Order: sequence, then C-alpha cells, then structure tokens
Amino acid sequence: MGVKRVKPTTPGRRQARFDDFLDITKTTPEKRLTVIKKRSGGRNSQGKITVRHRGGGAKRCIRIVDFKRDKYDIPARVASIEYDPNRGARIALLNYADGEKRYIVSPVGLNVDDKVISSNKKIEIKRGNAMPVKYIPAGVAIYNLEMTPKRGGRIARGAGNAIYVMGVEGKHAQVKLPSGEIRLITKECLCTIGRVSNPDKRHIKLGSAGRKRRLGFRPTVRGSAMNPVDHPHGGGEGNQPIGLKHPKTPWGKPALGVKTRKQKKASNKFIISRRGKKRR
Repeated sequence: MGVKRVKPTTPGRRQARFDDFLDITKTTPEKRLTVIKKRSGGRNSQGKITVRHRGGGAKRCIRIVDFKRDKYDIPARVASIEYDPNRGARIALLNYADGEKRYIVSPVGLNVDDKVISSNKKIEIKRGNAMPVKYIPAGVAIYNLEMTPKRGGRIARGAGNAIYVMGVEGKHAQVKLPSGEIRLITKECLCTIGRVSNPDKRHIKLGSAGRKRRLGFRPTVRGSAMNPVDHPHGGGEGNQPIGLKHPKTPWGKPALGVKTRKQKKASNKFIISRRGKKRR
C-alpha cells in the first residue's frame, strides 16, 4: 500500500492523504463470507446513547474473518488480497485444498498464489503460517495472537502491528506487545507469523469533516465551548481554562490520563513490564 496526494482544489483536499489501493487484487468480496453490518448509532437496547458521536456513515458489509485459524494441516492458496472497510489491514482470501474458502488478516509481503498452512505442531517459519507460540524462535514477529488457547486471535490485529517473541519458559511465552508492554502468554496460544499488512495506514489524513462523517462519526463539541449546565468545563467569557484541578467528563468523572484498569485484576500477574512510550 502507498499513500497518495491529490490536486489541491479545496483546502480539505490540500491536507488530505489517500490510500492508493495498489496492493488490492480483487474489488468484490466473497459473497458467502459477508453479512450486512447493523448499526446502532451508539445506542443500547433501551435506546440510550452509551457511545457518543456515532451515527450515519456509508453502508458496509462485515467480512467474516477467520481469527482462530483452526483448519489444521490443510494447505491453502492465497486467491486474492482484498480491502476490508471494517479494519485498516488488508484481508487475504484463502482457498483450502478441500474446497473451503476463508478470510484471514493478511501479513506484509503475502502475495497471490502463496501457500500458507495452520497447524498445532511445529511447521515452517513463513509469513502467513499459524502455529502455537511455543514453537516461535525469539525475535520473530507475529500477530493475531490468542489470549486464551482456541479462543481466536485477540492481540495485534491492527494495520502495521506486530508482537515480538522474547522467549519461552515453563508454561508461558514472554512477548512484547505493540504498546511496549511485556507480558506472559500461555505457550499453547496460536499466532500467525509476520506483521499485519498496510503499515502506511497511519499516514492517511482525512483532511475534511465529510470523510469523517462517511466513516460513521458525528461532530464532537469541546466541553469548554459549552454552557456550565452542559459540561463541567463550560462557561466564562471568551477562552477560559477549565478552572478545575483535573479535567472531567460531561458527567463529572475524572478524564484524560486517569487509570481505569482495576488494581486487583486477575491478569496483572502476567504483566512483566507496563507499556511506556509507544514504539513507532
């Protein structure tokens, strides 16, 4: 993937950066592997807004992606590299030897007609192959890592992300996450070799409010621009500081940098080193 600029006919297009989609080999998805995406507008079953600034946007279909990679020891051929509107990464359509088709999150460098395989035993260290993390040598990049065996990949599925194996000892493997956190993962957890595709996604700039709306985001108003009745930061003539010891949400809860993780969370014992400055 590459990032392209366009002729600056408007202020928005002058600032915008677009995806060139040169790595896409097929423009229409596999119909049997798609479902219509239902949208809630950020509302729960009672009709109350629980996630603000959501609504509208372009219609889209969900691609059914195989995060479990549980079709063991059956070789598959990469039929196409496709765009997925629901994620930044590309997806690859696999044609298995028994005739079944599945989507997976594509790694960097995976091409059409490449062969990949998934196994719960030790196999070749090759991009796109999936196997338990206990068989991965130290320093190898992986993605789509499971938190719990056979529950499907949960970690490092976003565009350009990768996890690095630090070593395996006892029942656990030590891995370094994209955030910089080092933690223990059960060594039976399945992972995929490589780095998630489309690393240039972070260079794309929307440039205009209209592009943001088409992604399903509605406008956001600053609290300091509101009245005191509407937000703790509101009120005052002209530009004012928030006038509080700490920033707050519209409902008066502490915001911006407040730690929300439970101090006695059961999985804290698996974290060796907390995340620091995010690695680029």
